[in-house]
Amino acid sequence: MFAFILRRLLQAVVVMVAVAFIAFLLFQYVGDPVVFLLGQDATPDQIRELREALGLDRPFIVQFWHFLYNAAQGEFGLSLRQGAKVSRLIAERFPATLELALVAALIALLVGVPAGVYAALRRGSFMSQVLMTLSLLGVSLPTFLIGILLILVFAVWLGWFPSFGRGETVQLGWWSTGLLTPKGWHHIMLPAITLAIFQLTLILRLVRAEMLEVLRTDYIKFARARGLSDRAIHFGHALKNTLVPVITITGLQLGTLIAFSIITETVFQWPGMGLLFIQAVTFADIPVMAAYLCLIALIFVTINLIVDLLYFAVDPRLRLGKSGGH
Repeated sequence: MFAFILRRLLQAVVVMVAVAFIAFLLFQYVGDPVVFLLGQDATPDQIRELREALGLDRPFIVQFWHFLYNAAQGEFGLSLRQGAKVSRLIAERFPATLELALVAALIALLVGVPAGVYAALRRGSFMSQVLMTLSLLGVSLPTFLIGILLILVFAVWLGWFPSFGRGETVQLGWWSTGLLTPKGWHHIMLPAITLAIFQLTLILRLVRAEMLEVLRTDYIKFARARGLSDRAIHFGHALKNTLVPVITITGLQLGTLIAFSIITETVFQWPGMGLLFIQAVTFADIPVMAAYLCLIALIFVTINLIVDLLYFAVDPRLRLGKSGGH
């Protein structure tokens, strides 16, 4: 286990250095930060002084080392658009995005796994066909269209939910949360459902396919021959083995929810990192873009490590090793 974790950590470091290098290249080839800070009317002397102050006159490898050192401490300089520290902007927006992604992932799991199990155990039934048809629609429809339709129906026509904003929040130290207030939950439901629908349908179809595959295996036939009840077979044996690929997909999809919540946050004007990134791209705010890229890579690397460790908890075959392979 220790060697496995060590290998994964070394791989994570290599990945993060590669991502940091790509993010650093943004500073080199996507505009000049000095021009953004001083404007087009700056004199050559002002430009030279600022370049020296920022360390942009140093060799490429030295600049990259300083960028890597600062990035490891969570520092990416100042936002060219807002003039504030990028780390502070990220810290202000990250709670909103993380809460949105977690609620969406929870909805996808609580609905997707039971629906997938039902569709597998009752395949051919009318309700199973309805679920598979709805899942096909959920996979096919673009996220922004789902969000607009939900706003039209539940915010405009019915007036049940608000169409934008985060609602009332509570400050817990530096962390702001809307999950401790009724208005916060009221505001998060529509964007969370919008973000969850694609993941929900993906989990539903995956669980159904894996469950059907497991139910055909020999050990399930032996379990039936031993006289075990359907409940014990379906939920004690089949579902547990079905969860291994589901954990992989769910873990990776949590990172995807955080990374690609951009569209949902834009549609609902959710004050998270996705909306901040869209604004940064619009104004070529390179420090914010670089910080967002590095943070998303760190989230994916961390989730991958956690998913790999969960394999050992779910699948006992991975804990046996070569000596226990019999």
